[in-house]
Amino acid sequence: MKHSFPKEEKLKSKKIIDRLFVEGRTFKKFPIRVTYLPVETLENHQAGFSVPKRNFKLAVDRNRIKRQLREAYRLQKHTLAVNNGLKFALFFTHLGNKKHDYETLERAMHSLLKRLQNENH
Repeated sequence: MKHSFPKEEKLKSKKIIDRLFVEGRTFKKFPIRVTYLPVETLENHQAGFSVPKRNFKLAVDRNRIKRQLREAYRLQKHTLAVNNGLKFALFFTHLGNKKHDYETLERAMHSLLKRLQNENH
């Protein structure tokens, strides 16, 4: 599998995002929370990332954390195999108000993707 994060895998649809936060389920592994929703019409898993402005005032800090989250997802998305043709809309939110090193984010991302895979298998 290619380790890329193409445009087709980015969560951009306002309708799906609204549905995700209304109907989706959530779980967390500090410092990341994932909200997910199975969507039959998707061709690929789609993911979005967020870092609250309330916790990180400087855009440079928010952008760096989002880059780290995207990279952790990009390298580990293969663990989220296709379950009976089921595709997910995923939204990752950074929790807390401290910057964490990349290894911490990577471990949390791995744990979340494994749990998502096992829970919906």
